[in-house]
Amino acid sequence: MKKAVPLEQAIAMIPDGASLMVGGFMGVGCPPRLIDEMIRQRRGGLTLISNDTARPGVGVGRLIDAGLVRKVIASHIGTNAVTQRLMLDGSVEVELVPQGTLAERIRAGGFGLGGILTPTGVGTLVAEGKRTLEVDGRSYLLETALKADFSLISAKRADYYGNLEYTLTARNFNPLMAMAATTTIAEAESIVPVGMIAPDAVITPGVLVHVLVGKERAS
Repeated sequence: MKKAVPLEQAIAMIPDGASLMVGGFMGVGCPPRLIDEMIRQRRGGLTLISNDTARPGVGVGRLIDAGLVRKVIASHIGTNAVTQRLMLDGSVEVELVPQGTLAERIRAGGFGLGGILTPTGVGTLVAEGKRTLEVDGRSYLLETALKADFSLISAKRADYYGNLEYTLTARNFNPLMAMAATTTIAEAESIVPVGMIAPDAVITPGVLVHVLVGKERAS
């Protein structure tokens, strides 16, 4: 059985320079309290792996605003002018990955695979520096798996075994990222006794969750 830990203690586990997966899609389904505490503790030099960088002041965009990120791996940054400016002036390295490829690379990391084969990006800038393989007469890119030191994810409810339930599309990248990090820190809107979440509502099993954080905020 897992005990929820204080917000400060959870984020204190993350060193400067860590690679970090953060769930969410344009801020929906991101873990706001964990992001708040990352900023408060000034955990910097991060490699951020996320679907996007949202907007300035929104979701993971706040980590960009705070100057905590040195590299971004994401499917788009088009809604965040701060990320674009930092990329153009060389302050932040940006690796753009097609969205489906990003999801599959994270899944591959979680499943212990070396990577995936995809036709997406063949013959484009995406293919530069990557191996191309022929399978049944069709060309595919070899995209390597993505893993991270930590994943910060958000759930509607957790129980004290760490089993997680999500809300509709706020689920997005969270379950994939829970599998692909060495340490998964889950923020839940509520933490309930074991048995309160129906078994078929559990999307992320507790074995994948290392740290739980409830609703309290840092003092």
